[in-house]
Order: sequence, then C-alpha cells, then structure tokens
Amino acid sequence: MFWGTPWALVPLVLVILVLKDCQTTSSESVTLSLREQYALSPEFWPKPWIEEGVLWQELGPIPLLEPQRPEIVALGEKLFFDPLLSASGQIACASCHEPDLAFADGRRVSFGHNRAAGMRNSPSILLSGHFDSQFWDGRAATLEQQVLMPIEDPLEMAFSLSGLRDRLSDTPDYSEGFFAVWQDKVITTERVSEALAAYIRSLPWRSTPFDRFLAGNTGSMSEQAIEGLHLFRTKGRCMNCHSGPLMSDQQFHNLGLTYYGRRFEDLGRYGVTGRPEDVGAFRTPTLRGVSRTGPWMHNGLFPNLDGVLRLYNAGMPRPVPDSQTGDDPLFPVTSPLLQPLNLLATELQSLKAFLESL
Repeated sequence: MFWGTPWALVPLVLVILVLKDCQTTSSESVTLSLREQYALSPEFWPKPWIEEGVLWQELGPIPLLEPQRPEIVALGEKLFFDPLLSASGQIACASCHEPDLAFADGRRVSFGHNRAAGMRNSPSILLSGHFDSQFWDGRAATLEQQVLMPIEDPLEMAFSLSGLRDRLSDTPDYSEGFFAVWQDKVITTERVSEALAAYIRSLPWRSTPFDRFLAGNTGSMSEQAIEGLHLFRTKGRCMNCHSGPLMSDQQFHNLGLTYYGRRFEDLGRYGVTGRPEDVGAFRTPTLRGVSRTGPWMHNGLFPNLDGVLRLYNAGMPRPVPDSQTGDDPLFPVTSPLLQPLNLLATELQSLKAFLESL
C-alpha cells in the first residue's frame, strides 16, 4: 500500500490512517440506531433522565421467586376461586382478580357484598409477590396479611375470619387439602393465608415482547416501541418512579389526583401513616402488563392509556390552595417529580407502543 511513497512519509501516512479509522468508529457510534443502542447490554444503554436524589434501578428481566410446594399452591388455588370465603357465599377472590383480565377485573372499582362499590380500582395481583407492601396505600406489609383483609372488609367479602374457619372446617372437601400440606386436618386462618399467598406467588409471568427483547431477541419489538423505550428512559422522565425489573420504585407519590374536598376524594397513604406529607400518595404500580389492566389509576377514572399519557405529558394536576385552604396542613401537594414533558403526539404514541410491549 506504500509503493511510490517516500519512506520518510510512512509514519505520517500511518497517523493519518489511524485518525481516519478513529473518526469512522466515532461516527458509527454516534449514528447507531436506537435498536442498535438498546441491543447492547443495559450498562451501555443511553443514560436515563433521573432527578437528583432519586434511587433507581435499570430495567431488566423479572427475577424468579422461590418455588412454592405444589400441595400448598393447589390448596391456595382452590381457596382463591371459592365463594365460600365471603359472607354471602357468592364472592371469591377471583371475582375481582380474574385470570382472563390479567388478574384484575376491568371495572373502575370492584363490586363487593350486596353489590356495594369499593373506593379503589382493583389492581392485578400478578407480580405482587415481589412487592414490599400491598394495596394502593401499602397498609399490608406481606401477602399473608393482604389476602385476609378483603375477607373482613364490609364492602368486599363482609365475612369474619372465625366464620371462615368454621365454614371451611365443616366442608369435607378441604380436609384432604389441608392434610396434604400440614399432615393434619386443622384449619386455621394462618394456614388459609399461607395457602392463598403461595398460590399468588406461583402465578407465572408469561413472556412479552419486552421480555424477549431483554433476552436478546431484538426483533421482538417494533421501531415505534423501541423509540418509546428510549423516551420512557429519557425525555419522558418515567424512570424516576417506574424503574427496575418491576418498573416500580415501590414508593408512594401524590400524582395530583386526590380530589381533595370533592367527589372521589381519597387521602391515600395518609390513612395508614397519619402524616400530612402522605395525603394523596399512592404506591407506584408496576407497569408490567399495564395495557391489559385498565381502567387506570387508583380510582379507575381513566378509561384509556392515551388519556393517561396526555395527563402525564401535561405534568399532572397541581391544585393550589385558595383563601380558605391556604392554612390547611392536609392540602395535598403534587410530587415535584412530575413536570410537563412537552412530548409530541407521535412521541406519546411511541410511549404507548412501548407500554403495550410490556
């Protein structure tokens, strides 16, 4: 390649060739498509938009829970679908958490005892075994605590735990199920809660386009969905709350939807802690399976994802106290993590495509 080149100029030629090669490499790295960037290992993904002080994790595959014993899962499944757990004998856990609806119920709020309407939207219980607290307000610390609370709630199953224990003890079908797990036929509410929690933890998470993308099948997501992934991590600021494999920080935030002093008022986490700063705060839900679990938000007032995305794009409602509420210590304050995003309509559609890939 150096024929006809004076030997004194060979070092200069080599330098030029090296520089040219470096420039080409740099140019190629800058012009990588989003698909090529996100096909890399997550540590090489573009830097996400995270506010100072926010603890976050990179998106990733859902970790596996410890396997549950088949005997206790079978018992828990039987209990989950049995309306005997309610006072009327007509409402089962599955009444509000239907398998065909991603273990939600598709209603704004669920109907309970005597068709009484609850206050909050019934969330999917898929992946709930991964969470540090349960319910929208986090009032249960474990699944074992959570599964018993609807049984006693007067708006839900309206039963008593002692009544449930007696009823199951009088039902011959359950003797063998409890014996298979504990080698005796003693039925207690603690064992009922263990079985129900084991069944919920055993619910499988089925592979989605995003799961397959994370596993290396980069063709599983459309260009629009990949653009949505990028927006989710950057300009959309979603990672400030929806990070990690569960796409939830498991924290409590006020989204400006408290409806303070109006119809649909819900003080959220405040009802558990009594702290004014928790007024209107709700636990960040997982976004896994989100496109199948509408209507959305804790009150179920939002019937489509487009409306939810437009609400986030606007920065969420930010109520301002007036002369009558100015000194009210409970006046809700929308989280400062929520800001106007100024996303274009096409960008909102890309975000929606990404959410649908989950």
